[in-house]
Amino acid sequence: MSDITAAPSRGRFTLPALGEIAQIARRGDLMLATGVLTILVVLILPLPPVILDVFLAVSITMSVLILMTALFIQAPLEFSAFPTVLLIATMLRLALNLASTRLILSHGHEGPSAAGHVIEAFGNFVMGGNFVIGIIVFAILIIVNFVVITKGSGRIAEVAARFHLDAMPGKQMAIDADLSAGLIDEAQARRRRKELEDESGFFGAMDGASKFVRGDAIAGLLIVFINVIAGIIIGVAQQNMGFLDAARAYTLLTVGDGLVTQIPALIVSTAAGLLVSKAGVSGAADKALMKQLSGYPKALGMSGGVMIIMSLLPGIPMLPFLLLGGGASALAWHVAKHHKVVAAQEKDQEIATTAAAAPAEEPISSALKIDDLKIELGYALLPLVNAQDGGDRLTEQIKALRRALALEMGFVMPAVRILDNVQSDANTYVIKIKEVEAGSGKLWPMQFMVMDPGGGQVNLPGIHTTEPTFGLPATWVDAAHKEEAAVKGYTVVDAATVLSTHLTELLKANVSDLLSYAEVTKLVKELPKEQAELLKDIVPAQISMSGIQRVLQMLLAERISIRDLSTILEGIADAVAFTRNPTQIAEHVRTRLARQICAQYTTPSGYLPLIALSARWEQAFADSIIGQGDERTLAMQPSKLSEFITLVRERFEDAAREGEAPVLVTSASIRPFVRGLVERFRSQTPVLSQAEIHPRVRLKTIGSV
Repeated sequence: MSDITAAPSRGRFTLPALGEIAQIARRGDLMLATGVLTILVVLILPLPPVILDVFLAVSITMSVLILMTALFIQAPLEFSAFPTVLLIATMLRLALNLASTRLILSHGHEGPSAAGHVIEAFGNFVMGGNFVIGIIVFAILIIVNFVVITKGSGRIAEVAARFHLDAMPGKQMAIDADLSAGLIDEAQARRRRKELEDESGFFGAMDGASKFVRGDAIAGLLIVFINVIAGIIIGVAQQNMGFLDAARAYTLLTVGDGLVTQIPALIVSTAAGLLVSKAGVSGAADKALMKQLSGYPKALGMSGGVMIIMSLLPGIPMLPFLLLGGGASALAWHVAKHHKVVAAQEKDQEIATTAAAAPAEEPISSALKIDDLKIELGYALLPLVNAQDGGDRLTEQIKALRRALALEMGFVMPAVRILDNVQSDANTYVIKIKEVEAGSGKLWPMQFMVMDPGGGQVNLPGIHTTEPTFGLPATWVDAAHKEEAAVKGYTVVDAATVLSTHLTELLKANVSDLLSYAEVTKLVKELPKEQAELLKDIVPAQISMSGIQRVLQMLLAERISIRDLSTILEGIADAVAFTRNPTQIAEHVRTRLARQICAQYTTPSGYLPLIALSARWEQAFADSIIGQGDERTLAMQPSKLSEFITLVRERFEDAAREGEAPVLVTSASIRPFVRGLVERFRSQTPVLSQAEIHPRVRLKTIGSV
């Protein structure tokens, strides 16, 4: 056998190869474009009866496929292409109407097969050769399609489109609220927004697409009327036929053509009605209808009883009504029994779930658990954390505080547990660190704390008190005096801010106690691969993980951030070569962090203010250190200690009056001992060694001790 396709030659037509046809068939866009162009061609060019029969069969098959798809889909959006399909199907029927009209008017005098065998079959089968019956059947189909189905589905689509468009802003806000609350993630929110847009677009398109069906019904009626009148005129005037013969021949063909096109139109209209009325019903149509119609056994029983009574009426055929009534009653009994079984199963499952969810007796060991951070509130302070009163501000401030401290200190603080304590005073709060009270104070939630920046007493009516964080004089005033206090230049803060500020200072003062072994392990696991190799070299051969924890705690105790963990580990690796003492290791690490430490205390003007320790006191401290190696301690006379404390306090108070916040600079050998003494009376005063002063830092000497 030779190939179907001949070799290409000039001036000769060649058929495409089977492979090329298959390749075109795999391109859905080309197939759709070809189909639409074919419909447009049918509107212009005449079709032979054989081709018309094929296209009529395609139209009927397509309408049945549309109906079945509308029945079996789970949700209307699954058939979102329905408006497009409806337009194509309507255009196809109108094109076939025009093609059949051309054949009927041109060859109607030749017999019933002039417009093809499909139209002939419908004319003979439905009308029985009587065109009067055909006209009546066609008119009824038009009324059912146009007045009942099309009008109803169009109204449903119009109302659904309006309601969906009106509800769209509210649904968008609900999605945004769920996203903000953390109930859904960004991907789920994006998917739900897309579904909402598709749903609104679908019902809007269905509102317009329903007009296609309505217009199709009107067009079919007009085409039949025109064909009958024009056919009779052509038959009598041009084909020399009698009036009755012309009326019978052309009416038979025209009504048959109308039935062939209106039956698919009725099927598609039914599919459109099913689709738009399916909104709010989930699942396939058969399951949804059976579930809802059989969900009430009393209704089935009453219906069965009515049909049984009707079967006993005289003149009513007993058998069909009795069979239907008995079937409905039996189905009602079966459904009621099934509902009882399901209800019993649900009750047993609920009892089992409740029993499983019932809290078991709390073990005694759970009482030993310690909360790292805890805030106990009196009952009058509960509005601070009550969302109904807008008191979410305290929890939001605590979240922001933990985030800020994580960036500042280099690790995430433990979560803060907030609970009420009915045994404490109503306006009192207590901050506990590892179950030990670290600070407390009193708050008035509906009032504002006013403080004088100069440290004086506030001259406003209210409750005079002491600010709990820094011990400054303060006054709680009503909201009516808030503006007056701001005009006078006072500092005004609300209750939640007072508590969060107190918590911030307490956390910074006790941050070293909150760095647990588990947190250190987590920090080193998150190191880059290169730093992890360094960690393997020193742990546990030269230093243990608890040793690293101790070094980090020493840094945090002086409010030095451990965020640059890589540099800290490098300093530890250097120090363990000559010492195992955590204090000496920490001092060596501080020299590696000189740039960071100096930047921490550099003023906005770009210089580091300092108070230097004089040579006399350097020598005094050096002479007072006794012991060797890791056992060195400070043994200074009490009188000298008192004198040193007085001098340091005076120098720093003088600097504060000048608006400076200097650091105390000593030699590296005595810095730990000086710091240990200073932190007892000025815990926030930084003490730096000369080795920790970065070479590129601008210095400003405020004074000396």
